[in-house]
Amino acid sequence: MPETDLSLLIRAAEQAGDIACRYSGPEAQKWEKPGGAGPVTEADLAVNEMLSEVLLKARPDYGWLSEESEDTETRLDHNRLFIIDPIDGTRSFAAGSRTWAHSLAIAEDGEITAAVIYLPQRDLMYCAARGQGATCNGAKIRVSTQADLNMANVLAARPVQDPKHWQNGQVPGFNRSHRPSLAYRMARVADAGYDAMLTLRPSWEWDIAAGDLILREAGGCCSDRFGGELRYNNPHPTLNGVIAAPPRLHDQLIIALDPQSPGLRPL
Repeated sequence: MPETDLSLLIRAAEQAGDIACRYSGPEAQKWEKPGGAGPVTEADLAVNEMLSEVLLKARPDYGWLSEESEDTETRLDHNRLFIIDPIDGTRSFAAGSRTWAHSLAIAEDGEITAAVIYLPQRDLMYCAARGQGATCNGAKIRVSTQADLNMANVLAARPVQDPKHWQNGQVPGFNRSHRPSLAYRMARVADAGYDAMLTLRPSWEWDIAAGDLILREAGGCCSDRFGGELRYNNPHPTLNGVIAAPPRLHDQLIIALDPQSPGLRPL
């Protein structure tokens, strides 16, 4: 029987974990990307090389978008493509933390159809295929039932609580926490570990793609910061912020946020 897209992503993610865990984060070679684009380590590049070889060999007709590959316009000619972050949370990885993830997704005509977020050092494998629900380590997951934004536990960076981002300067009284990996933040909302997550910063597609499907298949809503639909394989592969939450909390966040807010600094 042919290997499904999801099975392919799971297999590749497991191999990525094997490679990344051979490196000691603080001792891995690290350098800054040009233009203030953030750090990269030799582990990121080693994982990216393996993923491009394994995934494109299995699906040679798919396009390719990865944080650690040079982007080209040729991906726009493909209606299906891989969207990959070899290591999401590189700063965390380089610091020796366990909170980093491999984020792998497949998009078809702008919509995510298969997704994996794998944290090898936490032994967590989040998976989803369109219309088939979401799992963590094989067990079904669902978003929380919290319906009161003021009582919610929300994953967000500290600047999100600046009154300028909220209607009439009224910041909701939710409890704020933070995790370094955007993919992991979305997965923790999908498994009800937290009630919602949001970022008002323009976000790269590879940070969001896998978490988008996993969260929606777990019963949540995922949109840009204005409530707009997330679409992938854009000429400039960014999204205008992200709000991810159970449906009622998602609606409350959209209402509470000021649409005239300038958001956070662009990428």
